[in-house]
Amino acid sequence: MKSWYRVLVGLLALMALLMLAGCSGAPGCPQFGFGASTPCTAGSTGTFGGGGTGGGGGGGGGSSVVAYAYAVDSVNSTIDGYALSAQSGTFGTISNYTAPTTPGNGGGMGMAIAQGAYLYVGFASVGEIYSYSIGSNGALTFLATYTASELAGFPNGPGQSIMITNPAGTLLFLSDGVAGSIYVWSIGNGQNGTTAGALTAVAGSPFAVPTMSPAFTPLNLATDGAGAYLYAVDGDNVDHQGTGIAAWSIGTGNNGTTLGALTPVTGSPFLTSGSTNFSMWQLQGEPSGLFMIGTTGSSAFYTGVSDDEHLYVYSIGSSTSSAPGALTPVTGSPFTTTYSPFTIAVQPTGELVYSLSFADTGTSLNPIEGYMLTTTTGALTADTDSPFNLPSDEGTWGQFDQTGSYLFVYESYTNTSNETVTYIAPLAIGTGGDLTQVATPVTLTAPGFWVVTDPN
Repeated sequence: MKSWYRVLVGLLALMALLMLAGCSGAPGCPQFGFGASTPCTAGSTGTFGGGGTGGGGGGGGGSSVVAYAYAVDSVNSTIDGYALSAQSGTFGTISNYTAPTTPGNGGGMGMAIAQGAYLYVGFASVGEIYSYSIGSNGALTFLATYTASELAGFPNGPGQSIMITNPAGTLLFLSDGVAGSIYVWSIGNGQNGTTAGALTAVAGSPFAVPTMSPAFTPLNLATDGAGAYLYAVDGDNVDHQGTGIAAWSIGTGNNGTTLGALTPVTGSPFLTSGSTNFSMWQLQGEPSGLFMIGTTGSSAFYTGVSDDEHLYVYSIGSSTSSAPGALTPVTGSPFTTTYSPFTIAVQPTGELVYSLSFADTGTSLNPIEGYMLTTTTGALTADTDSPFNLPSDEGTWGQFDQTGSYLFVYESYTNTSNETVTYIAPLAIGTGGDLTQVATPVTLTAPGFWVVTDPN
């Protein structure tokens, strides 16, 4: 039997051990997970009964590179870069890539992609956000650093999505669980006098979170698929048992509003009461902008609380309703799952939802589960072959590329030789949502934050 322990993914000054939990999607942070002693091999599954296209075959045609992945390397204090080639079926170091150097403080404190062209990484030891432009060949070019002293305040490490962008990549959000606030920056696009990729603090930032007792601790963030609303879960890095969800409308810069300014949604925060559960660990929006999908992140093995074998779906109040942006459980929610979802990944261009989880024995991970979201009702329907017949221990955190054609999954574990092994495996999304591993996983030097993007 393998000997398992939680792998350290984020180091903070003055702390000997930190826990990085969860992971969102679009942008987010790494999971320390537990998996097989060797990387996965190829496998596939069937399709969703009655489902749609799931983003197409994901083959990438004859294009040499269909996606890039970047990971913070805490051993060498660099950002390592990898390329997936659909043509050759390989996943490895980007050709002629020069890894930029970074502060040597572990795996970072947040990582996000904007507009497919800019990369942002937060580092606690220096209290700064580093920014880079992403070349069409995958090369990273340093742009600037920005003071973010709030990064140094996390006492127990961050959640998986403390730093995210809106879908358009025009805003960067950062949650501060110590001071209880949300920081917002606009991202320049090089037009109208802005500098491409530059961060500018939004007027009014940081924005306060709800005042309540016990205190609301903002952790993982998410926007709806349209980028109209921002949601923050009340987080706890130990057992993930928060109390609810805070919500804000995001200023568009039109009709007298300030771009990126946050205004509390009527009824926020949405708190658990009776049978209505708003105590989420992770939320993800789906592309229609009608629903938010969540998991409590409960795991008998990992967090020491009872498994919660459900996914939660909330409808979002429309702009013409009495409470735009307000969350209401859809009919049938929560939806029963086979295992207790720890993290979820939602396709940015379709309605596929995948959940990843720990086995209660602690000796492996559960198979990935797949669901189709019905956009008329918000109902989740399990794939007929879910959980998927992929190699075991596939991952604890997943991210899609922007096209939704590839799902990259991350795992970090200790093997029988007491060595930490961390890897990212690329999975292609076929018609109906079938998964196929298309290349040998990349083994990372050390655990750390990572992101995925398509060539720009």
